[in-house]
Amino acid sequence: GLSYYYAERFAEGAKQFEIDLTVNAQDVEETVWRYLCIARLSGVTEARNSLLPVKNDPRKIMKSVYDLFAGNCTTDDVLNVEKLAGLKGKFYSHLYLGLYYEAENNLPLAQEYIVKAADEYKIDDYMWYLAVVHKQLRKWE
Repeated sequence: GLSYYYAERFAEGAKQFEIDLTVNAQDVEETVWRYLCIARLSGVTEARNSLLPVKNDPRKIMKSVYDLFAGNCTTDDVLNVEKLAGLKGKFYSHLYLGLYYEAENNLPLAQEYIVKAADEYKIDDYMWYLAVVHKQLRKWE
């Protein structure tokens, strides 16, 4: 799904993330990336209206991320949860806040959060490398 997203094959990406949710219905990231694909195709209203439910993701920060994309909390709420989540929580909150702002077409804030995720909250995790690549593709230094 991520490869489809970065290849700008958003319809295929959305479909792949939906399939992935059938395997792991507890992973907020699958539905959020599906949202991001749909937002690029049809806008954030359509993406929010078609956000698939995810229950019991064990990561507290990801529940806040889900609520943000669902329109049920604010970016400040996500940042407040992040404070209790350590380095990994800071990374994930900043990555997904950046992606949220990018979907909303607020590129200055998207850049601020993704650059911060990549540069200040390095973790040994596949998604950290994705943040670095995202930053490079957008030429955000």
